[in-house]
Amino acid sequence: MTAPAAAGRRKRAAGAPEEAQVEGLTHEGEGVVHGGKTAFVAGALPGERIRFHRTRRHRQHDDAELIEVLQASPARAAPRCPHFGVCGGCVLQHLSPAAQLAAKEGELREALARVARVEPVRWLSALDGPHWGYRRRARLGAKFVRKKDTVVVGFRERAAPFITQLRSCDVLAPPAGELIAPLAAMLTGLSIREQVPQIEVAVAANGTALVLRVLEAPSQQDVARLEAFAAEHGVRLFLQPGGLDSVRELGLAGEPLHYRLPRFDLEMRFAPTDFIQVNGPVNEVLVERAIELLDLTPAARVLDLYCGLGNFSLPLARHTTQVVGIEGDAALVARARDNARHNGLVNAEFHAADLAAPPDAALPWLRHRYTHVLLDPPRTGARAVLAAVARIAPQRLLYISCHPGSLARDLGVLVHEHGFALAAAGVVDMFPHTAHVESLALLTAAGSPGAAAVPT
Repeated sequence: MTAPAAAGRRKRAAGAPEEAQVEGLTHEGEGVVHGGKTAFVAGALPGERIRFHRTRRHRQHDDAELIEVLQASPARAAPRCPHFGVCGGCVLQHLSPAAQLAAKEGELREALARVARVEPVRWLSALDGPHWGYRRRARLGAKFVRKKDTVVVGFRERAAPFITQLRSCDVLAPPAGELIAPLAAMLTGLSIREQVPQIEVAVAANGTALVLRVLEAPSQQDVARLEAFAAEHGVRLFLQPGGLDSVRELGLAGEPLHYRLPRFDLEMRFAPTDFIQVNGPVNEVLVERAIELLDLTPAARVLDLYCGLGNFSLPLARHTTQVVGIEGDAALVARARDNARHNGLVNAEFHAADLAAPPDAALPWLRHRYTHVLLDPPRTGARAVLAAVARIAPQRLLYISCHPGSLARDLGVLVHEHGFALAAAGVVDMFPHTAHVESLALLTAAGSPGAAAVPT
């Protein structure tokens, strides 16, 4: 079995090919080869016997190019996408979905053991959903390539600083995945084709939005071409000439985009550049598990830190007395308040605060008493708020993470410095075919009997 053709993008290093056994995966989905200096081999899987070239030297490891798979892993799968290996959007299509999930669970277990030095009382069953057509939010690059006389639209390449020339994308939610080639053709015909570096994609329950970053105002002919594209493909086009506050819909503004959380009878409005969980079906089951793990009573009071536009806050408000959501982005705070009003919820309030720094104990929302806390921080984690959370001393603390390393670091602090117990942990497969690991962890106050009631 030869290596994926896409690997040819890399420049081969001098020297003879090597042969070795692959012993693991990196956090970026590359095969790990030991024996001599460690090498990371894109496209290689654990358990495989391979031939490879070292392509780039680093202090602790070398990058390498896969030449041939001599003995394949039983978990190896045929990549569905013809761009796999070049496109950096996916790195694990050559691994079966079940094996992908097992690898992500292994990464979480390793991080908790090595960094946090803690083991949960119970491991939760993994949450997963569709493996294709799931990505409802994405940022695509665009570039006019003179040699090709065309605009290239796609994700960044995996091994080079170029944009992959995609024709379609099987992980983007429909209809966005099939719009890439028509979009590239339309952009090529614009007078400002060299001034459109980026397209934001947002697929909602009530439509698909494309936000074009424009460095120069489109001409009247450009506007006509854009309007014709939107009408032909049934999408809504937005232009962004400056910062996020400059985004405007082409033509008359339509109704707000929204997604639904049916179990909680919620309709969540969002702007096309807002952060939302990218995988709609998985987000629904994640919210349901969050409610289940927090084990709320009608008298509970919940603090939701990094609350965004209310994705967890409003479902929580359906189950308890009061929810207070805190978010650093003022625009998302406004969206959360609007969503509360839109859904008729009067027991959820929202405040803007910088959660990248330790919050001032004098802030009004920190003077309340809370029985439960939910954390959903960015990749950098929640280090700045951990001491404040510990002072609240919630009965249950649910931490939803998009980075196992920062999660493990923060859990180590909460357990070893503040006396919480790690009752449960598990992975959430929010991004199939990528190396991205989403996870959640439930902590209980010291001496709490609640861990025994945690579902699997």
